[in-house]
Formats: sequence, C-alpha cells, structure tokens
Amino acid sequence: MSIRKLALPAATIGVATALAASPVYAHGFGERYDLPLPLNMFMIAAAAAVAASFVVIGLFVNKQPGEFRYPTLNLFAVPALGSVLRSKIFICAFKLLGVAVFLLLIATSLFGVNKPVENFSPTFVWIIWWVGMGYICALLGNFWMLVNPWRTMYEWVERFLASDDEDKGLIAYPEGWGVWPAVILFFIFAWLENVYTGAQSPFKLGLFILVYSAITWAGMLVFGKHVWLRRGEAFTVLFSLFARFSPTEIRTSGDDVCNPCDGCDAETESCVDCLECFQIAEPDERRFNLRPYAVGLATRGIVSASMAVFVILTLATVTFDGISETSAWLTVQDALHPVISPLPVDTFGTIDTLGLLVFPILFLSVFLGFSWVLRLFEGTSDSPVFDVAKVFILSLVPIALAYNIAHFIAYLAISGQGIIPLLSNPFGFGWDLFGTAGYLININIISVGFVWWVSIVAIVLGHILSVYIAHIISLRRMPTSAQAVKSQYPMLALMIIYTASSLWIIAQPIAS
Repeated sequence: MSIRKLALPAATIGVATALAASPVYAHGFGERYDLPLPLNMFMIAAAAAVAASFVVIGLFVNKQPGEFRYPTLNLFAVPALGSVLRSKIFICAFKLLGVAVFLLLIATSLFGVNKPVENFSPTFVWIIWWVGMGYICALLGNFWMLVNPWRTMYEWVERFLASDDEDKGLIAYPEGWGVWPAVILFFIFAWLENVYTGAQSPFKLGLFILVYSAITWAGMLVFGKHVWLRRGEAFTVLFSLFARFSPTEIRTSGDDVCNPCDGCDAETESCVDCLECFQIAEPDERRFNLRPYAVGLATRGIVSASMAVFVILTLATVTFDGISETSAWLTVQDALHPVISPLPVDTFGTIDTLGLLVFPILFLSVFLGFSWVLRLFEGTSDSPVFDVAKVFILSLVPIALAYNIAHFIAYLAISGQGIIPLLSNPFGFGWDLFGTAGYLININIISVGFVWWVSIVAIVLGHILSVYIAHIISLRRMPTSAQAVKSQYPMLALMIIYTASSLWIIAQPIAS
C-alpha cells in the first residue's frame, strides 16, 4: 500500500501481516520464521476445522424459527458501573476527546510540517484511527457512536441555535438511495488508502478531511442528522456494521419509542443499536446490554441491496489491500504494464484502481453464484437470487473482521508506536511536550510467529462464526433444522474456500 510505505519510516512501514510460507518473512520485522508445517497443511487443517464446526453447529444449534434468543445483561443496572455509564460527565468526556483530536488533526495537517513521518495526522488517521477504531467497535462496542466529532459538533450548533425541528432535515431522504452514498464515499476512501500516493501528505490529508466534513455536515443539514449518519456517512455505517459483531448493544423498550430507523428487532419488539431511538427514549427505557459475540448479526432480517454491496465492498477492499502487497499482484502489474503505460495516466495507479474496482465485482459475483446454488438446496428457486444473497450477506462480516485482524495486527502494534513521539511533537516543530519525542519504535514488540498464529486463529474463528450466523438465518427460513443444515452446504463450501484463500494471501511474500 503506497500510503503506508510513504507515511512512516522505512523500518516501520508495511509491517507484515502477510507472511511467507516456509520461510515466512514479515515486512518490517527483520527476522525469519519457518512454518512448523507446510502452508498447504495449515490450509487443510483450517478448512477441516471450519467443516467440523458446521457439523457441531448443525447438531447442537437446532432451535426452530422464531425461537432464537440470546442472554443479555443490562450494564446500566449494575451498581456503580451503571452510574458511571449513565453519567453525563462520562459521555461528555469522550465527546470532547473526539472533537479535540479532530481539531488537532486539522491543525497539524494544515499548519504542521508537510512531512508524513514528522506530522501527527497521517500516523493517527491511517493507523490509530482507521485500524484501531475498527478493532474497538468489533471487539468492545460502537465507540464511534460516542466520539464521532461530526455528530458532536453538529449537535453543539443545534443547541446554540436552539433548534427544535426534531432533526427532520430540509428534505426527505430518497428511499431508493439506501446506503449508496456511504458505498460511494467508502470506495473513495479505500482508493485514497490503497492507490493514491498523495494521501500520505499531511496537507492534502487535511484538505480531504475538510471536504469530507463539509459533505457530512451538509448531508446532516439537508436530510437530518440521524438519517445521514445512518445511511450516508461511510464510517458510521462501517463501524455500526462492525459493532453488530461486538458484545454490547444499546436497546430501547416501550411501544411508542421506535422510529422507522432500521434498528427494530421484530423478535423482541424493541429497537437495537439505534442512537436516534435511544436518545428520545425515557431513561428507564434505555438499555446498554452485554451480549454474546456475533449475535447482533443474526437478529436482523433482509438488508437492502446497497447494504449488501457495502458489506461486499468492505471484505473486497481489505482483501485487495493484502493482495496488492504480494508478488502475485506484482505479476499482474507486469502483465498490464505494456497495455496501460502508453496511455496518458499513472500506470501503476491505474492498474491498482482497476484492481480495486474488479475485486468487489468479483466477490459479489462469487457470492451471488453461491446464493444461486443455496437457493436450489433450499428449494426456493422462485426467489430472486439477489434476495437470497441479501438475507445471508451479514454472515460475511466476521470474515471481514477476521481478515482485518490478520492483516493489520502487526502493523498496528509496530507502526502504531509512531504515534508516541508524535504526541509530544504533533506539528513537527521540534517540541517535546510529554517527554516522548525521542521514543524509538520497538520492532520486537511482536514476533512474526505470534502474528502468524494469531492470523490463523482469527481467520478460523471468523469463518466458524460466519457458519454459525448463516445457520441461524437458515433456521428461520427452513421448516426443520435438518433442512436448514442441508441448505447450508453451499455456504459451507464458500466458507472453506474463503478460509483457504485468506490463509494463502497472508502467507505470501511481500512484493518489494
């Protein structure tokens, strides 16, 4: 990825989450790691583990449609902890933190030295925020909902103007738009991250942040704050999607609470993970629940076509991110170079852009193909293939999360240390505010072997959870548990293919 190769010192750039198979080298580690077994043995074992999980899930998870429930613990009701979580001081502290960091990003980008290594903004945006926030939302809960600076600053202006229009916006949001604005904006972001080398420039990054801020605030003004955040703001859509995997949820109860907001849970007649309904509910109707991981992905019905594309785009872009670092992609670039180079364009940037476009189309085509086969196994051949795909699309979210962990964990652990000296010297002016400006990055903080094993565990567990979610969804659609298991054979095959291909990608040598 060009941004990360340019944004940080050579010793810390491109940290290996892609590992070579026997031997394995990690980009930035400076050490060799020999796999204890050939890569194909790991791939076979991982695929076998996913297949075995399918058998176990089919045997023990057999409740019929409408019976799926999961245990919850309302953290608001826990003594002491509940008081802290409800505290306005606690909530405001995080909101202020989000705004303060946002303003610091703008200031350092526009007025600091225009050198990626010496400026706070590139390291924070491309490593700490982009990688770290996804982990937090998936593993803990929707922290972005709390710290989102665009929402906080917009609400401050609302209060200052004493707005009482109930956030209806100037015009109604077109229903046919779905989350297509978020799809477009996220693709642009992925292009900036993976293709555009200029995005590592602090000044250009600051301009991008300002432009995106203007789009976000304009969308909130025109269509309403909650509507635009839920459907048009790419990162709210993305982190909310990841948070469905997390062990926490916000929930409301009461017959008169829920708005038409995408968050209603028909099974429990309550609203889940909807900030709009949560804010308008009475205090005694609000819940902040602890729940099992991944169940938030199994409690929703069919999603929109645009959300299905967004999920595919999420998985495809991170996969392209990994592929683009391998010798396999270097071969593709060599093959296309004679064709593209005569054109008046950036040759390698054009090739990478084409790859970023092709990968989501390829992933969507594959998933639709398996959905077509799944439809035959279900005996629902009269249902449109895309409708079947939309029903099962959320089962892919754990795969995207698992690959994110496998691909970025070492990068975050090693390159993320670059934020420590920059906290003392954010503008690059030679300051040492906290005495950390001289901190040297420790590349031995995490080993290549540890990264490899974490990657394997994450990928296998992610695919097992995807099998589980798909099975729960199938139980709702099929009259018996036996038919539900049978209908999931195509999905099992897809999960096994994803498992093996994910391990192959992270095991490839980095293209240098």
